[in-house]
Formats: sequence, C-alpha cells, structure tokens
Amino acid sequence: MGDNQTIHGLDYLKNLSLIDIAFFFVYVLVIFAIKWTALFILKRVYHSDRTKHSFIPIMEAILNWLSFYGSILLFIFYFSKEKWLFTPIYRVKGIDVSLFLILVAFMLITFANRMVKLFNAHIMPLAYKRFHVDAGSGYTINRLIYYTVMMIAVMVSFAIVGFNWKAIAVAFSTLGIGVGFGLRNVAANFISGLIILFEKPLEVGEVIEVDGQTGVVTKIKLRSTSLRMYKEGTLIIPNQYLIENMIKNMADEKLYTNITVSVAYGTDTRKVEGLLQETANRGIEGEKGVLSDLPPSIRLTDIQESTLIFSIEIPVANTETKEKLEDKLRHLIVSAFYKNNIQPANVPNGSDKGNIGE
Repeated sequence: MGDNQTIHGLDYLKNLSLIDIAFFFVYVLVIFAIKWTALFILKRVYHSDRTKHSFIPIMEAILNWLSFYGSILLFIFYFSKEKWLFTPIYRVKGIDVSLFLILVAFMLITFANRMVKLFNAHIMPLAYKRFHVDAGSGYTINRLIYYTVMMIAVMVSFAIVGFNWKAIAVAFSTLGIGVGFGLRNVAANFISGLIILFEKPLEVGEVIEVDGQTGVVTKIKLRSTSLRMYKEGTLIIPNQYLIENMIKNMADEKLYTNITVSVAYGTDTRKVEGLLQETANRGIEGEKGVLSDLPPSIRLTDIQESTLIFSIEIPVANTETKEKLEDKLRHLIVSAFYKNNIQPANVPNGSDKGNIGE
C-alpha cells in the first residue's frame, strides 16, 4: 500500500460490543470513585491548616494523575485483544499509525507537561537556593525548561503518528507570506517576551504602574504579561506594549500612606503633631502589611496664610494596605480633632473639598 494511503482499519469498530463499552465505562467510574473516596478520607483524617495547604494538594494531584493515566492504561489493556486498537488507520512514509500509537503520543505530551511542571515546582527551587539564584532568574529558567521540554515532546509525538516535518515546513513557508502580516504582532510580542525574560526590566512579584494603573506582576509569558490589580481583577498586557512604552517599576521603592491634614492658623502645632502621632500609632496596631522598620512620620509641611498643613507617612507593603490604612486614619483623625476641639482650616473660595486630604 502506498504512502499517505488511508487504511480502513476503523471498519473493525463495527464488531465492537456495546456490552464491552458499557463495562469499560463502569470500570472507569470505579477508578474515579476510588479517587474521590480516598480524597474524602484524607480530608477527614488530615484536617489541620498545615496539611490542607501542603499535604492534601499534593495527594490530590497524585490521585488525579493515577486516575487519568489509569483510565488510559485500562482502555489499552481492556481492548488489547481487539484488532481495531492496533490496526493502522493510515500509513505515512512507511509508518502504520494505529489508535494505539495516537494514544501513546497523547500520553507522551500530557505526561511531559505534568512532569516538567512538577520538576520546576519542586526540584528547581532546591537548585536555585543552593546556587543563590534570584526569583526572577529562576522564573526565566523555568519557562525556558518548560518550552524546551514541551517542544521536544510535541515533535516526538508528531513523529510517532507519522507527521512529515519537511512537508509541514514547506507548507508554512508557502503560507508564511500570506499570514506574515497577520502574525507580525504575535511575532513582535514573542520577541518582546524573550527580551523581558532575559533582560528582566520587570520580574514576577514586582509592583509596576502601567497607564496610571498599579498592580503586581504574576506571570510573564512569551506573548503577554499578567498584572494582578488590587481591585479590578487581572490585566493582560501584550509584551510589545511593555517594551515600547514607559513603565514605572516600583520594586525598589517604599510605598507610603500619604495623608495631608489642614488646620486653622494659630492652632498649637505641637498639640496637633502629638495627636497625629498618637492617632497614627493607634491606626497601625494589628494591621498586616505595615512595615515596622520605620515609625510613622508626622511633619508640618507648609504654612499658608490661614492654614497649617501636616502630613502623615507610614511605610506599607502594598497598595491594598495603603488604601485601607488611609481610610482608617482619616476616621481616627476626625474623631481625635473633634474630641480636642481642633478646628480644620477654612476651605478657600467656598469649595466643598474636605481638609483631611489625600
């Protein structure tokens, strides 16, 4: 039979018994029932917070692996005596491709995907710790390992099922001119992703500002970068945009609360400073995300015609803590001023803007 000639091996499926199919699905349900039961028992036995966040997720991943690959292996062994499983569906370059080979190729890709993720999650961190590799470089290495392994797995799998790589290359070169214009942005984002991964102008975990929006970098992929906003969900940014535009990286900057308070001219400045210091100390009690290396800073920042302006600055870990703490401090300041008869400065020009500012 010539190359690329279809072999009608699937004709054997006509003799497949519906009873065999029914029993196979029953066995699959049994496998998943065992998995669910084992997971239920584990959650009942190990119910501490530590095991819920460490041991249980690992066991759940292992059980998912066993049930997934167990079902595929069951399929192969259950129907191993059937001719249709090993009968060629088509033939390419002397390779008889059967349903069995297709399943093997599929298992190879999925297994490589799972193994490389497991390797990067549990083995590579030990090497990074041993050789003092920073988090950003470690992330870059992990991505390169993942893409390399998956590319090899896909190429081997395609070779198993008879894909002709030379023919594919010719087809892509022929179509390249036509689709090149449509894919130019994808290519630009891809190259930009490589630049970000190697030059590291920004890294995972850093806080950046893009078009006035601030968030934490969570993923850097070859096409796009994910930015977790504090209120608006996740922002997906094409890598080309990050390379071509001005991005503020706040990784090396300390983040501060910034509250300005205006009081009437003639007010006892030392009394106001003491009240603000006391209020700031009360405000940071029990608050997570407040940096303890520097105490709250209370300063008289400006003296105007009828106004004395004070500022409160407190170092914090993130924008979420900053906004929460600023709201809390404003309420405490209003209460403290009311109890001590501290008069806010008169608002000029009849504006209705408050005097406990931003």
